[in-house]
Amino acid sequence: MPRTLLVISVDGLDYRYLRDADKLGLKIPTLRKLMRVGETTQGVIGAVPTVTWPSHTTLITGLPPREHGILGNRRSKSDTGDYYWMADMLKAKTLWHATRKAGLKSAAITWPVTVNADIDFNLPEYFRERQGGSMDYISVFEKATPGLVEKIERFDPSFRQTWIDDRTRKVAAVYLLKNEKPNLLLLHFVEHDAVAHEHGPFSKEANAEIEATDAYIAEILQAAPADATVCITSDHGFERVDRDINVEVLAKQLDAAGKLLPLGGLLATTDAAAAQRLRDSRLVGREVPMTEILRFAPDAARRKVVAAFEPKRNEGFAMDTGPELYIKPREAGNHGFWPGLEDYRSVLILAGPGIAPGKKPEVAIESVAARLAAILGVKLER
Repeated sequence: MPRTLLVISVDGLDYRYLRDADKLGLKIPTLRKLMRVGETTQGVIGAVPTVTWPSHTTLITGLPPREHGILGNRRSKSDTGDYYWMADMLKAKTLWHATRKAGLKSAAITWPVTVNADIDFNLPEYFRERQGGSMDYISVFEKATPGLVEKIERFDPSFRQTWIDDRTRKVAAVYLLKNEKPNLLLLHFVEHDAVAHEHGPFSKEANAEIEATDAYIAEILQAAPADATVCITSDHGFERVDRDINVEVLAKQLDAAGKLLPLGGLLATTDAAAAQRLRDSRLVGREVPMTEILRFAPDAARRKVVAAFEPKRNEGFAMDTGPELYIKPREAGNHGFWPGLEDYRSVLILAGPGIAPGKKPEVAIESVAARLAAILGVKLER
């Protein structure tokens, strides 16, 4: 009998929310229960860049961004600068392709890169306007599977409102599970990410958003089949940012103008003298070993990078035209940091038939897709 797999991604859910739940005083009974009865991975190591759209695509392809083709949330300025909306921008097959090939049904709710995807019941991530983690209703309606929005509205009239937010995402998930019964449901909760950007991760506001999401997950699980497998995951960790280093000013101070470049959240250089001046300055954080650089960013070899450095904890790198070395960050929290940054991890919880409870060592985000495919009983194409 075909299985049901729910993949629920909570955008920006850093593993420390789970690890330090007691210290943070989090009221998350649903997540705590899933951790108790299921398998909890002690952190998921991201792929460069550790931002939403590439990471979500890695979760369902098993490939890093340089291979699946979704290189950021937005395309480069030379390529319109718009978001990677369309599924035909993918250079790899996904979990929903494998589901369809196996003759099973799939559904997705605001999952990135799903406009015009081969998904049976699709509310894609698409918007002309945003308000925090909410997307304008009309835009999603226009790109959704024909007739799906009207069915959800009849099921629950409160679904129709100006914005698609996490509450309405929950309503859509409950409708799909009760009425359309997909074998695979991909659900992307977004609002925590917006709150953590504004107030910082682990703030009272971000914690409250995690608690609200926990309640939504509880309602979804009540609507799911009793033998369903649930995967709670996320795209990236999150860091509080107290100040940014202005790279332009830093380069001038170190007589390294034009010799410093960004690399997956790091500050890199192709100049040995500039590298030594960065080391001596003590203004940056850990120097990342070259083996680690090549693991996550093999393109560094072609670019002839000789050294790369993390920012110090709770700092970031920024480009600014002002004269100050240290500048106020645009946001209180951020992601996009180097995957090897200590404690900067996303999450993976699996609970359902045949999954033994317990803790597992941390894994790479590229490993998640194969695990999900095995649970669903489908084969990912390469």
